[in-house]
Amino acid sequence: GWLFWRVMACGRRSGARKRQVILFILCVCVCQSGAETLRYSLPEEMEKDSFVANIAKDLGVPLSQLAARKARVVSEGNEQLFRLNQDTGVLTAKESLDREEICPQSDTCTLVFKIFFENPLQLIRGEVEIRDVNDNSPVFPEKEMVLEILETASPGSRFPLESAQDKDVGINGLQNYSLGPNPHFSLALGTGKDGVKYVELVLQRQLDREEQRELSLLLTATDGGSPPRSGTAQVRIVVVDANDNTPVFERETYEVRLAENSPLKQLVVRVTAADPDEGSNGEVHYAFTQTSERSRQLFQLNPTTGEIRVTGQLDFEEAKSHNMVVKATDGGGLSGHCKVQVEVLDVNDNAPEIALTSLSASIPENAPPRTVVALFSVRDRDSGDNGRTECSIDGDLPFSLTPTFDNYYELRTNAALDRERMAGYNITITATDWGRKRLSSQETIFVQISDVNDNPPEFTQEIYTMSAIYTMVMSENEPAGRSLGRLSATDPDAGENARVRYSLVPPPTGTLTAASFISVDAESGTVRSLRPLDYEKVRSFEVTVRAADGGSPPLSAQAVLHIVVRDENDNTPELLHPGPESSAAGELVPRWAPSGYLVAKVVAVDADAGQNAWLSYELAKATEPGLFRVGLHSGEVRTARAVTERDAARQRLIVLVRDRGQPSRSATATLAVALVDDFSDAFHQLGHDPAGGQQPQVAEEEMLTTYLIASLCCVSSLFLLSVLVLTANTLCRARVRAEFPPPSPSCYTDGDFASDGVGVGSTATLSPAYRYEMCLTSGSGRSEFQFLRPILP
Repeated sequence: GWLFWRVMACGRRSGARKRQVILFILCVCVCQSGAETLRYSLPEEMEKDSFVANIAKDLGVPLSQLAARKARVVSEGNEQLFRLNQDTGVLTAKESLDREEICPQSDTCTLVFKIFFENPLQLIRGEVEIRDVNDNSPVFPEKEMVLEILETASPGSRFPLESAQDKDVGINGLQNYSLGPNPHFSLALGTGKDGVKYVELVLQRQLDREEQRELSLLLTATDGGSPPRSGTAQVRIVVVDANDNTPVFERETYEVRLAENSPLKQLVVRVTAADPDEGSNGEVHYAFTQTSERSRQLFQLNPTTGEIRVTGQLDFEEAKSHNMVVKATDGGGLSGHCKVQVEVLDVNDNAPEIALTSLSASIPENAPPRTVVALFSVRDRDSGDNGRTECSIDGDLPFSLTPTFDNYYELRTNAALDRERMAGYNITITATDWGRKRLSSQETIFVQISDVNDNPPEFTQEIYTMSAIYTMVMSENEPAGRSLGRLSATDPDAGENARVRYSLVPPPTGTLTAASFISVDAESGTVRSLRPLDYEKVRSFEVTVRAADGGSPPLSAQAVLHIVVRDENDNTPELLHPGPESSAAGELVPRWAPSGYLVAKVVAVDADAGQNAWLSYELAKATEPGLFRVGLHSGEVRTARAVTERDAARQRLIVLVRDRGQPSRSATATLAVALVDDFSDAFHQLGHDPAGGQQPQVAEEEMLTTYLIASLCCVSSLFLLSVLVLTANTLCRARVRAEFPPPSPSCYTDGDFASDGVGVGSTATLSPAYRYEMCLTSGSGRSEFQFLRPILP
């Protein structure tokens, strides 16, 4: 104590070292918390919120520290009788205190409380003595007491009277008795072993029944209060005829030990008094006298047999013993007295009581082991081993109990916690006493585990540790803003630590900017298109998506989002042969052509993919519908039957090319077919349009003659020119062979151009029905190009 006040004095003188002094004081307080006791005194019947003490002043703790350390007062038991004001440090009584109600069986009344500090933990014991106030007057059990006294009673005979009861104690309790003036009796006062004052009536002068049959005396009981209080009772003396023998008990004092759980009607003791008189003077009747009202409620005396039995529930914690006086009265009015002392034996009938003092609402999941979660106390009202207790925790939980002092226990963690595995614990604390028949009680507390951001988001489709691939399909030409799908990532944390937000990871420099095609909603993970896409330009692309939680610092994971563009039938088949710039293509068919003769091949391509590019050919219109047929997939136009003389020389065919899209797109190709017997007829057929009208036969013959003459002149000129060129060429070649070795010719067939051509199987552009052969040399002397070598099936 000297060290405490010395340090306090130093702290007040030195403002610069105030913080260090306070911390030192707190350490000293914690070390001495088990030994320091504050004692106060308070008169009973004080008004509500009456001042008890200035705790801050008595402890030397600044007022700011009371609120900072969360100081509060804790009374023993369930009822809290005191209140501590953290702002003023004043301890007050919550209600008006009645000593007789709080401590009815005790001469001294002391209430125990504890001042509890948190951060750091400290308990200071305090006691408040409730001083008695003279607020109760002595009261006699009966307003009138009747005594039957033989007229032969000799002077000096004593007759016990009922004692008055005063609920006050000490000087305020019963102090004296007085008797009204009379010529026959006086009072004799005495104090028993238990400290209770008793009074006896002493006969001073012998009675004479013939002179006076009854006497009425006023008995007054006075306490020692200031001013004193008193109570009165009438004592009526009935003088009876002579009865020279009084009842005599076998023993002056009966001592009995009785367990507190004794059942009702159990026999306690039988008192017996003998009277040698005969008749009514020898008949003895028993009754309690000088016995408290509580004892009369717990025990019953048979007036004829003298048996004392249990009629109430005994409680060792209420009263450890009961003292009674039994009076035996014969028929002549003479009486004798004995004492019955009942010692109540303790039985383990009270279970331990658990009082929770402090409880943390929640603890973080990264709290280290040995973290204090709760503080509680255990009390058992029994005595000895029946009041000795021990505590335990039910189940295999990451918590343990540590006893501290004065029946207080700390609940601490003893292992690492994981909120994702268990978000909270229902901890059942069991307190058990050490009695032969052990009693226990339980208290369940809930400890919530608060979340710490220790888990990154995880995508629902995992491939590697931190990546996932999602494939989404979108159609080309889709309008902007269409939802393509939704990404999903989960985080086992809680609150902001589990709030997942999505974003696109910027691509490396020089790569396709996928962020211009799609967007990801930060909250829902919904993927939407930003603009229409063209399958023919972009068929698929990938983008990296990051999912980050709201922790501090945030944790994240990445996923690869693969976008596949779905082809739409938005391209019409394109004709390669016959070309779209020519209105009609001319083909020659000899009139001797058999069935299945290859007339022509329609070649088309489609820029779409899949079934949108699968082309089919059909004959939409023909001059002779039964003469020609078209291959459904090859596009080859062949004769369906042999050509006859009856067939028209000019045939017009319209071939429809259609893809398999939904809806399908199509194009048409027009073919003009000439049925000829020789080349002149072919020239004639191709040079005239049969739909151009009929000319006179003479005009046709004259024009034909003109053509033949012109052709003859041209052929002659070409023949002369060819001879000259051939001669010059032969001379040049001879000179070249003399200077250089002969070059080896290189021939390229259709197989050599397969890589540059268009495959028939996939696009149906060219058919192997026509083969081309070209021979080229490194020199310029001779080159050959052989063309049109049809292969018939």
